[in-house]
Amino acid sequence: MKKFRKVLDGLTTSPGTIGSPTCGSAASTPTAAPTPREIDVQEMLVSENFQICKTVRHGFPYQPTALAFDPVQKIVAIGTRTGGIRILGRPGVDCYCQHESGAAVLQLQFLINEGALVTACADDTLHLWNLRQRRPAVLHSLKFNRERITFCHLPFQSKWLYVGTERGNTHIVNIESFILSGYVIMWNKAIELATKTHPGPVVHLSDSPKDEGKLLIGFESGTVVQWDLRVKKADFRIYYDEAIHSVSWHHEGKQFMCSHSDGSLTMWNLRNTTKPFQITFPHGKVGKDGRKESCKPILKVEYKTSRNSSEPFIIFSGGLSYDKAGRRPTLTIMHGKAITVLEMDHPIVEFMVLCETPYNNEIQEPYAVVVLLEKDFIVVDLTQSNFPIFENPYPMDIHESPVTCTAYFADCPPDIIPILYSIGAKNKKTGYSQKEWPVSGGTWTLGSQTYPEIIITGHADGSIKFWDASAITLQMLYKLKTSKVFEKPKPSEGRAADLAEEDPFAVQMVSWCPHSRVFCVVGISAHVILYRFSKYDGNTQIVSLDLRLQGDGEDPVSPSETENNPCFSDPSCHSPQHPPASPGCGTPDGAKDSNQCLKVKSRPVRMPPGYQAELVVQLLWVDGEPPQQITSLDVNSAYGLLAFGNCNGLAVVDYIQKSILLCMSTLDLYGAADPYQRLTRSPRKNRQSTSDFCMRGLSNFYSDSKKRIRTSYQSLTELTDNQVSMDMERSKSPTSVPYPTSIHNDPRILPEPVASLRASHYSPVFYLLDNVKGPGRKLSLPTDLKTDLDHVNGHCTSPTSQPCSAGKPRLPVGPEGPRLTRRGPGRPPFRKAQSAACMEISLPVSHTEGYASRRAMLQQLHGVSMYSHDEHHTTSYCWTERESRENSFSRSRSSSVSSIDRDTKEAVTTLQFGESYGRKNDALPSPCLWVGTSLGVALLIPISIPTDHEERLEEALTVGPSGGVLMLKGSILRFASLDCGGSLIQSPYEVWRDPNAPEDPDRPRRRKLVNFSPSSSQEACGDGHLAVVCSEKQAKVFLMPSQTCLFVHNITESSFVLRADVVSVCNSICLACFCANGHVMTLSLPSLRPLMDVNYLPLTDMRIARTFCFTNGGQALYLSSPTEVQRITYSQEMCDNLQEMLGELFTPIETPEAQNRGFLKGFFGGNAQNVDREELFGEAAAGKASRSLAQHIPGPAGMEGMKAAAGGVVGDLARARIALDERGQRLGELEERTALMMTSAETFSKHAHELMLKCKDKKWYQL
Repeated sequence: MKKFRKVLDGLTTSPGTIGSPTCGSAASTPTAAPTPREIDVQEMLVSENFQICKTVRHGFPYQPTALAFDPVQKIVAIGTRTGGIRILGRPGVDCYCQHESGAAVLQLQFLINEGALVTACADDTLHLWNLRQRRPAVLHSLKFNRERITFCHLPFQSKWLYVGTERGNTHIVNIESFILSGYVIMWNKAIELATKTHPGPVVHLSDSPKDEGKLLIGFESGTVVQWDLRVKKADFRIYYDEAIHSVSWHHEGKQFMCSHSDGSLTMWNLRNTTKPFQITFPHGKVGKDGRKESCKPILKVEYKTSRNSSEPFIIFSGGLSYDKAGRRPTLTIMHGKAITVLEMDHPIVEFMVLCETPYNNEIQEPYAVVVLLEKDFIVVDLTQSNFPIFENPYPMDIHESPVTCTAYFADCPPDIIPILYSIGAKNKKTGYSQKEWPVSGGTWTLGSQTYPEIIITGHADGSIKFWDASAITLQMLYKLKTSKVFEKPKPSEGRAADLAEEDPFAVQMVSWCPHSRVFCVVGISAHVILYRFSKYDGNTQIVSLDLRLQGDGEDPVSPSETENNPCFSDPSCHSPQHPPASPGCGTPDGAKDSNQCLKVKSRPVRMPPGYQAELVVQLLWVDGEPPQQITSLDVNSAYGLLAFGNCNGLAVVDYIQKSILLCMSTLDLYGAADPYQRLTRSPRKNRQSTSDFCMRGLSNFYSDSKKRIRTSYQSLTELTDNQVSMDMERSKSPTSVPYPTSIHNDPRILPEPVASLRASHYSPVFYLLDNVKGPGRKLSLPTDLKTDLDHVNGHCTSPTSQPCSAGKPRLPVGPEGPRLTRRGPGRPPFRKAQSAACMEISLPVSHTEGYASRRAMLQQLHGVSMYSHDEHHTTSYCWTERESRENSFSRSRSSSVSSIDRDTKEAVTTLQFGESYGRKNDALPSPCLWVGTSLGVALLIPISIPTDHEERLEEALTVGPSGGVLMLKGSILRFASLDCGGSLIQSPYEVWRDPNAPEDPDRPRRRKLVNFSPSSSQEACGDGHLAVVCSEKQAKVFLMPSQTCLFVHNITESSFVLRADVVSVCNSICLACFCANGHVMTLSLPSLRPLMDVNYLPLTDMRIARTFCFTNGGQALYLSSPTEVQRITYSQEMCDNLQEMLGELFTPIETPEAQNRGFLKGFFGGNAQNVDREELFGEAAAGKASRSLAQHIPGPAGMEGMKAAAGGVVGDLARARIALDERGQRLGELEERTALMMTSAETFSKHAHELMLKCKDKKWYQL
């Protein structure tokens, strides 16, 4: 019987039609279907054109932990908690490295002017990095097995590294070979034998400026020991009551300063070490009772001298009194009697004083202080009395407000970057130091392959930043604040206060046309702002349009009513007029009915040059319910139209005439061409037209006992509206899913917040409604924002994957039978706009046996009615009376036509304007709007636009669904149009003209349009073009206007596509896709041949999914951390040219010579004493260290790393020996040549003498 049904289904579908087996039979390879004519496209791209690699990382290093500076090379290194290293030099010199272990970086030590860096990580491993190559690599690693590393010190021009441990011991490592010396300073030998307590971990190591053979060791307990390396015993020991945090020497080596945990600074003189000769509490005041205020610890102190002043600089962090609560972190600069306290916006992680000389026994001459904060990086100028900061040339303020969305535009018009920079430069901050940025090391040149690139970031505070991303750099161009369009929100009361947002202006998505300079912004409060660019000031009245884009009413209308009275034929559905108030308006919840979430400024607003707001469209509250968030957006300057949609429907706005053309529910866009059989209900007694419930709110669907539960995408396992039980907190573990037994009785508890993820720019947030009337109620999950990230035992499944049907899970049903609840409740605004930087996924992987996906598990637990569409056999899950009695799910009997509830929410996931054929019988292309939905349906809506300029300004446009429907598996993500030659057809646009430019009476201003119509872009193919449609499961290429499927490719079966774009690579085009399982793929066009499939980036949090975007030139970017943007390339050509685009970290510079201290100072012992460390620490004198103490690990480069080490800076000695050998060989060769020349000269002289004697007595005529 099943086989017979399949045969009938095959007969009822004609070949080549949409949804036919011919189009959907491809499993993993593209399949060609019969076509009316042969499409001959010569595809140029091959697999060899693609290779994926990281290019550069921009922004502030996330969670910094360590800082280092090379005073000769003038480069800085920053270590992070995740094992990353950022090395910065002059603008353009920016390198990112990553430890494979991912362990936090505890300390960094440059081999000064050697082009190498030593890192100490939290896994007790030392690494040696070679910086003489553009991509640094690890040469050696040394893993400590029995002791934990706490502090490292590398003296200048030394190859021996001192390593202090938690046990109080000090080990010595040879930098060249990276092996331990047998010389060890044990803690019990460093302290006195009479001391009974352990001194604690080593917190400081430094050699004496006066004598390199003396090592100062500071222990945490307050003990300081100076160890004589030659005689292997302590010169002196200091015991202090307070714990030590840091030690700093005076350059003469006669005294040093310590910082302590009680906020004090102590000065010690080597002549008398019994007690400090000076104790100061810089921020501790003495009270009236004579007691000193308790102060916070001084974590670090620097003691530096200057030639121009007899008073030293004492710079430290911390030390404030505990009484002053709320004080920000400070950096204190003491110079003589002057004390300057610099307050910081963030906690201080580390700071370093930059000095003129690398020698510690010379006058230091400090000129700047580098301060590493938790979320910022600043440099203070010490040469000026007011201590101004330098203007930071790096893009360290990307995270100034959390990033909520990104956009990447390559190959922009060349004039857009200079004009944005000129306008943005007028608003730059002032008061910076006039001196040049002191971190000026490395070299960088502009690469040969450069083109204008712009990155746009949207932020939680409503600001938008334009960045110049040309030539793998990043520079701030222009900043736009969308909040200036609105009045300041007033404090609300009651429920409105509960739903009020802390960041109501947060940017959700952007749409930008670089050619026309039209910019559109979608905010989290369901508003759309249209901006036009002008070089002049403007005094503008911002036009505000309000509309209702709500879901269907209480009971859906039967198909007969829909056919007789379709929504798109009702003019009331297209107009912005408000229907009569619903009963909910009389309640307190309905007090905000027909109100906007934000209030647009009603007065004329003076706007500076740049982007100026022209139009604001807001979705209204209806029946006390806030509007749903906007999920898709597109704007077209040639048509003068703006389109956006959400899970309720679609709206089209004419921003030239400032009118609403279309406002329609998604369901009514189909008209009579609805591809689904939707279950109908009996109509209500007071039947309303479709246009009424198309606009209605959703609050009257539910009783007052229903609670709204929302999941924030900052932490998808945390509920913000209500307290979460401890069991729910434990459920954050990826291996446990404890569900409370009271879940069906308490609506405040959500069993497992589901990770919601969408491939477009909209916010991945959904809401669950719970009806507490009885145990038989069901929890409905809106299909518009359904679960998009399902991980079962680490396996990522598609949101459209079918639930398990093998077994029949049992569901409890109440005595009154099952209840059908509507989907898509009104969305309460965010309490706080969450950034794409702070979204993480916590997905349980246990308790999922027997389920095909997390969606099936939710069905079992909550009775979630879900829809899954498959082209092979479309299935539906709906409750029938028999199934209700059996408490089970079963497939619909129909396998070729889907049957879903009429009230199923269908979100508009993507929109695109362009020239196409709205109907199959169209002879010429016309303006159209492509609409993609979450159910895998692509709709084509033709638009009638007058061609005359005057008529366009006055005549009304007509928009109506055509009934043209294309179907794919999964939510639609992207549209593109190709001509029959395989070239991309760009959307038409209007050439930019300044709206505020002075009028010229001789030359009236008229719109100049650039049209890329399919008929004008080709001649050989005649009429028609190719339409590329990509969903989260598959891609298809259709021939228009016949709507015949030419090629289809199933992109993924086990995962789903997050982002897809048609991009240009190597003078051709391809379809680039990023999947949730981390794969980056490219497909040829139009044949959809797989060209590249690389498992590159596992999706560990939603930040990547929200911000990943492709662009032309084979480039892409994503937010790798809350503060950093990572750019990658998937082009082989760019990978090959990447080396010349990156900056050089190391430049050959002669090491400055040490100052001559003069005869008298040398005579009286002023000069520093040198020590031969090789004799002390070498294997001949100290022996070998225990093999079990540390393990040497060669670098990942293997022999290449060893060769690099030999050719790098750490092989100075080996290279010197080689040079000596070569010099001796050359001298030997020179000596041999000299001897040969002397022999030859003697022979010549002999022959000349003999010739002279022979011819001496002869006449001239005898010769």
